Amino acid sequence: MKPLAYTRARELPDVLRRRIAILDGAMGTMIQRFKLSEMQYRGEGGPAEALARFRDFPRDLKGNNELLSLTRPDVISAIHEKYLAAGADLIETNTFGATRIAQSDYDMAGLAREMNLASARLARAACDQFSTPDQPRYVAGALGPTPRTASISPDVNDPGARNVDFEELRASYFEQTVALIEGGSDVLLVETIFDTLNAKAALFAVEEAFDATGERLPMLISGTVTDASGRILSGQTVTAFWHSVRHARPLAVGLNCALGATLMRPYIQELAKVALDTFISCYPNAGLPNPMSDTGFDETPDVTSRLLHEFAAEGLVNIVGGCCGTTPEHIGAIRQAVVPVPARPLGAVGPFYREAA
Repeated sequence: MKPLAYTRARELPDVLRRRIAILDGAMGTMIQRFKLSEMQYRGEGGPAEALARFRDFPRDLKGNNELLSLTRPDVISAIHEKYLAAGADLIETNTFGATRIAQSDYDMAGLAREMNLASARLARAACDQFSTPDQPRYVAGALGPTPRTASISPDVNDPGARNVDFEELRASYFEQTVALIEGGSDVLLVETIFDTLNAKAALFAVEEAFDATGERLPMLISGTVTDASGRILSGQTVTAFWHSVRHARPLAVGLNCALGATLMRPYIQELAKVALDTFISCYPNAGLPNPMSDTGFDETPDVTSRLLHEFAAEGLVNIVGGCCGTTPEHIGAIRQAVVPVPARPLGAVGPFYREAA
């Protein structure tokens, strides 16, 4: 099959062939460290025009992290810079929940495009500041799963009920993708997929956005296994999930969030075995949730980095990073742990499977 002709980040496939790349860590965990008040979410301490705009907004806004790209861009930029200083190669935009569907919870659906554009520009500026010829940095435009699912009923008494449909998802993702491209993203990351039908809508919208803009960016796809059954929430195994999305020809496919690295291992092994012609990504939570911990999760940087080093040593991964509970300290430790390890070559399944065979 003819290779895709990317208009941005053309050298990224070669980077992944040469070495393991580092994705950043959790945005939400870092935002929590700022202990922002309701008024700070509305713009206090940020641009004067932002506070004037949102001071009297009728809904509570604390917790709407994507809004901070408009009201407190200094906070988002500072977080990006900390991850870049720790050695991250790819920085996710602050857009996990920046769709019309997700923002409708705050009555801010009409701000979705603006949030994505601003977030991409903030990440672009940070990456440009830290990029060098030897280590270019890449903006990963993040498309989250939305808080709704097209495959599962929200009403236990009505299995056929749905609170979103494919067309709503497609339109929302199309708006988001175009803004992320316009704002300067190098790659697109469809992440934390718990419903493959939602992801299908995102992938369809991304292709539409490529057609509309004339750009084609490398795409990363990352699912999440929600429990010990080894399935995503909508019921697919990791292998079935891969076969459902491989038509999109992602540069990398992987898993993130959910179980933490220890419990994620067999599913990364499974994915590395079936997705032979595609790079593999893995960015787990810092273990399982623990509300008594400083970050809300148990694993310290040395633990998470040791586990991801084991994944690398098995020849399972090409991109590693962190999800919930991870910090720049985690990312710095992960980088140090995996830098000496060769990247997983395409067409290889790693020593784990060679020995099993």
